[in-house]
Amino acid sequence: MTLNDLEQILFQYQDTKYADFTAKLIPNLTRDKFIGIRSPEYKKILKQIKDDPVIPGFLSTLPHKWHEENCLHAALINKIKDYDECVDALEQFMPYIDNWAVNDSINPACFKKHREELIGRVQSWISSEATFTRRCGMKILMANYLDEDFKPGYLDLPADLRSDEYYVNIMTAWLFSEALVKQWDAAIVYIETHRLDAWTNNKAIQKACESYRVTDERKAYLKTLKVKTPKKV
Repeated sequence: MTLNDLEQILFQYQDTKYADFTAKLIPNLTRDKFIGIRSPEYKKILKQIKDDPVIPGFLSTLPHKWHEENCLHAALINKIKDYDECVDALEQFMPYIDNWAVNDSINPACFKKHREELIGRVQSWISSEATFTRRCGMKILMANYLDEDFKPGYLDLPADLRSDEYYVNIMTAWLFSEALVKQWDAAIVYIETHRLDAWTNNKAIQKACESYRVTDERKAYLKTLKVKTPKKV
């Protein structure tokens, strides 16, 4: 199979109406970047190309032309079993992640067995100036470090971020809303002491209050911790 053949396989699953819909959800990309492939179809594509020699060439050919090629790339990274190989593949791909949908689909299964050695990388990604590298680091932190491997200090770096990028700030809010669900005692301190910027603080509270996993009593308390922001003229 060639890269051209792989592109043709993607087009076998094309749904132009879904492409129109997806383009509206990812406004930072133009409509001509979308083929239109529904999420469940990627499992079929992965089975179709499983173990094909085209995969290494595809992963090393960047940037891709189509949004769906980036989605497939992320799915292939998620399946890499060797930790070092997976990290290398992800770091090669990170500069080419250009939207929230591709970014948020990344969560390699092998990371769960390597959390101790991974955390340093995660923190370096969060410290990046690149929007989606930073977001990817926070997504991986949220997916892997809010349960049994949680340490309160893991929230320091995201809390102190200051960014003008919506896709960074909304990810920070999402991270803290999840932390309020899973690690209330540690996370609430950041809200009480206003460690986050005002917009992110209020969005984290909003998202936590929308969750059925937060008690009504805690929701009422969170609402008292909203920060007043100046009204836009």
